[in-house]
Amino acid sequence: MIFLGEQHDNPAHHTRQAEIVGALAPRALVFEMLTPEQAGRITPGLIAEEDALEAALGWNASGWPDFSMYYPIFAAAPEATYFGAAVPREAARAAMEAGPVASFGPEAARYGLDRALPPEEQSAREALQAEAHCDALPEEMLPVMVEIQRLRDARLAEAALMALQAAGPPVAVITGNGHARPDWGAPALLARAAPGTRIATFGQSETGGPPLPPGFDRVEEAPPVDRGDPCAAFR
Repeated sequence: MIFLGEQHDNPAHHTRQAEIVGALAPRALVFEMLTPEQAGRITPGLIAEEDALEAALGWNASGWPDFSMYYPIFAAAPEATYFGAAVPREAARAAMEAGPVASFGPEAARYGLDRALPPEEQSAREALQAEAHCDALPEEMLPVMVEIQRLRDARLAEAALMALQAAGPPVAVITGNGHARPDWGAPALLARAAPGTRIATFGQSETGGPPLPPGFDRVEEAPPVDRGDPCAAFR
């Protein structure tokens, strides 16, 4: 099982993921970007046609970066079984009201969602959420955003375990660096839920950018992309 991290809008990161997937020839691929229902639509015939696959997945309405960046990953493993781990917006909004335990369901405890985070980790996670949202969120929203992140991590770990059990190893998981981080992201929750599972983590940073958290089995750098002012929308 390998978690392949990225910054979602960096094409070089997707290219590297596709290279690794092609070399690994996984029996299953798990995408943070797909719901289980979307993943169920994928067939080898669709993978052979980029435009047809994009349309079948409804990618343009998903809010993720351009499909052309992701397509080589699909094309690198046309015979793999595909799994989705996305938490749709409506499910995330419901989780804000009900909490991650009720939203996840009966196995929430297996992935640690029923436990409060250590205070230092909680503070660190809230600071990351504030930074990611350009310090525009009300302070009382930060714990809620942390809980949603934990829910997404748990869904990703759950889908990865389902893929491993259904298809067998190797399994590759396509996700962001935050979800792939080994200390508290999806790999940590998977290790909790299924002790003894062999897990590797691969992170991708950008030259001159902030370093990734320690603990990844391997980290590579790629040139940064021009994002303009990412906080302009918040202002």
